[in-house]
Amino acid sequence: MYLPIFQIDVFTSRLFNGNPAAVVLLPHWINDVLLQAIANENNLAETAFIVPNGDVFEIRWFTPLAEVALCGHATLASAYVIFNELNFRSHQIQFQTRFSGNLWVTKNQSQFELNLPLDEFSEVQAFSDTLWAALGKKPDAVYKGKSDYLFIYQTPQDIEQMYPDFKALKTLDARGVIVTAPGNPTDFVSRFFAPQIGIDEDPVTGSAHTTLLPYWSERLGKTKLMAAQLSKRGGLLFCELKNQRAYISGEACLYLRGEISVPD
Repeated sequence: MYLPIFQIDVFTSRLFNGNPAAVVLLPHWINDVLLQAIANENNLAETAFIVPNGDVFEIRWFTPLAEVALCGHATLASAYVIFNELNFRSHQIQFQTRFSGNLWVTKNQSQFELNLPLDEFSEVQAFSDTLWAALGKKPDAVYKGKSDYLFIYQTPQDIEQMYPDFKALKTLDARGVIVTAPGNPTDFVSRFFAPQIGIDEDPVTGSAHTTLLPYWSERLGKTKLMAAQLSKRGGLLFCELKNQRAYISGEACLYLRGEISVPD
């Protein structure tokens, strides 16, 4: 069986920047073992699998090690493929997910806008010193969302100069760790570490901004924010808190178009 595959660089207008995601088009769902094997072979932070279902698309996301409940950048990559490779005629795509409800992506010229559910999080009052020590610097505050921890720091330099102990971070009872601080000239900056699911550092993480956006929106008193993720590849995100949803926009570009051969 031959399946179309694409690789898209997301949250960037230039190749070899932003966050790469693979998108595999399926005529119908195949077994989970094969889905996981394809994602492992791709060896990217995320592989999205999409199946047409009438006017909507079903979507699932896999890291090299596990299926995840939500991935923003691979959803945006999937929308790029549907709009530009499948010539989808509407300006908006609806995705059906297994764990995160319905998602939408709207195309506005070169920008793609994700519509995602907000995270729910609360402050952690007592936190083990050995865990924040894995990041090399004590945070001002720690929060826990549905999937991730959020560590708050004071300056962009705190985030840029972080060299985590990934082995120690694997002990966290979470998908990953978001670290963040006020930005300049952006409203805030962040990085995202998830060695628990096979991603030491994710270049640009749309789903992390469902936690970051409500935190920074309340702290800064504004609903429209510009964010930078300070990974080696880097990425720029335009975020808006509206109707209790996270609207996250960015550009994307095609790196690879081809097909893969897998067992029938």
